[in-house]
Amino acid sequence: MMSSDVKAQEAPPKVLDLRYSSQTIASPPALARARENSVYKVVRTSRLYEQIVQQIEDSVLNGTLKPGDQLPAERELAQQLGVSRTAVREAVKALREKGLVEAYSGRGTFVTDGTSQAARQSFDLMVKIGQQEGAPHLAELRLILEPGIAALAAVRVKDEDLAAMREAVAVMDRAQDDPEAYIEADLDFHLALAETVANPLILSLIDSIVGLLREQRIKIFNVEGGPQRGQVHHKRILEAMEKRDAEMARTAMRSHLEQVREDSRASPNSKLLLPGKQAPVGSKAL
Repeated sequence: MMSSDVKAQEAPPKVLDLRYSSQTIASPPALARARENSVYKVVRTSRLYEQIVQQIEDSVLNGTLKPGDQLPAERELAQQLGVSRTAVREAVKALREKGLVEAYSGRGTFVTDGTSQAARQSFDLMVKIGQQEGAPHLAELRLILEPGIAALAAVRVKDEDLAAMREAVAVMDRAQDDPEAYIEADLDFHLALAETVANPLILSLIDSIVGLLREQRIKIFNVEGGPQRGQVHHKRILEAMEKRDAEMARTAMRSHLEQVREDSRASPNSKLLLPGKQAPVGSKAL
């Protein structure tokens, strides 16, 4: 949480701010006249909400605020900063657009991992540009990444991790005809493996492609026998976790992803769905 002794003022500060993005020492008259027709204008003091954004962004960058930390409620934050609630509301909106915070109804506003947001946007852009090649590229990425994750998870798995994996597999067993429930449980299973490894870089990368992984599953759920084949592989991976067998886990995950790739090729829609586009009615996933 930000220190309350550093407060943004309702009026622009009188003290000259010499940061690169702030107003600097005035130029001589001749130089000022030369700039009259320039594309660039002298930078003025930022608006209140921008100062709030800068404070929170700085707190994230220097580690004072960490992913998962909750910001104070709007009224409390406005009091701490000495600004209006409107300024705080504008700041939170800007921070959400930057991917630094996320607001949850009834729960509050929380700091997120901005690097994941940036990476997610980059991956989405790549898929929009290269739609035809998106599916095989995602399959290849998963074959490179996830067998190694499974092997590490088998070595580091704890009882609570196994409980989460078993629950996800049980949900998928019950949801063979419920695409939404099956897909979410499938994602939970694979994310539980990544969380078991406890490597923040791996988690950030997996989080950045969750949207693409969901689209892949939506696209192939309606392949005949797909969910059933997926469950066979999920249970083999779970068995490897329970045995703490790294090589068994690596092999089981590789076999699973090869099956996913084959079902993806067999899908009526071979392209990944883009954000905002509707999946075919009755579509299924792995």
